[in-house]
Amino acid sequence: MNDVYFIVPEGVDDPTRPSGGNTYNRRVCRGLATAGWTVHIQQASTKAALGEAVARIPDGALVVVDGLLASPAPEVLVPAARRVRLVTLVHMPVFGRREHAVLSAATSVVTTSAWTRRTLLQLYPLSGDRVHVAKPGVDAAELAPGTAHGGALLSVAAVMPGKGHDLLLDALATLMRHHWRCLCVGSLERNPPFVESLRRRLVASAMDARVRFAGPQADVALADSYGAADLVVLPSRGETYGMVVTEALARGLPVVAADVGGIPEALGHGAEGVRPGVLIPPDDASALADALRTWLDDADLRRRLRRAARERRELLADWSTTTAAMADVLARAA
Repeated sequence: MNDVYFIVPEGVDDPTRPSGGNTYNRRVCRGLATAGWTVHIQQASTKAALGEAVARIPDGALVVVDGLLASPAPEVLVPAARRVRLVTLVHMPVFGRREHAVLSAATSVVTTSAWTRRTLLQLYPLSGDRVHVAKPGVDAAELAPGTAHGGALLSVAAVMPGKGHDLLLDALATLMRHHWRCLCVGSLERNPPFVESLRRRLVASAMDARVRFAGPQADVALADSYGAADLVVLPSRGETYGMVVTEALARGLPVVAADVGGIPEALGHGAEGVRPGVLIPPDDASALADALRTWLDDADLRRRLRRAARERRELLADWSTTTAAMADVLARAA
């Protein structure tokens, strides 16, 4: 039986702090355990805590460190890589000399999208055979029935500038004569001043009755929100993959999203080559408004995108594929 130590950010199991990275870490650890690995999970929130966690791991052990902890900590991990087999898991690159030092010292690097792998190889002189991809999986889900008017909009993301909620409000403010409501699901704790500024804008623009910030949701509540939606909107300023995209597609929901990072990869195409949604330029509220207006006005477009989303739904990989990719990397690193 193989042993692997996973060092992940503190709060990985906290339901009030949902994130794609936390979900990924939990599902991969659970999948590896099911596949016969002995998985030792340690949590850390600071560089000092990371150092203490690494110090407790025996020589020669196989260690996976989440990039949020690894990339800023070459002082800890470069020396440790001389006595343990270090694998870094890069959810979101930070781009800098410190990250380069950690990745260069690692036995292997795992990324969560092909876009991230290409980006790292372009930025750093890393050997391509040491940088691998293990894309997030997605659980099977019931199809969302959708409504005739298509006006049930859903955003699933922590409310913070990087996720583009300000762009979403800018776009929706131009569509007040259309029939729509927008539910925003995601943590309100990451940037409280930003959240408060959005709330003030809702009141000032008379959108407070049509846009609701519901805070984080999980399990049944989140599934219900997806099930009641017509369209998922993700105007992020940066995403390495965009698990929200595949979670929407698993329910046959089209997506309007910014053309950044790994989002085109997650969105993919239906069986007939039609994208199951619309990609817009990043940081462009006008383009977002145009995409939403077209969706609301054009019933034929809604039918085409829904059909493509249902086709793409059949092509999505589940979490066992992610686990198998990670297990392959770990077996070679071991």
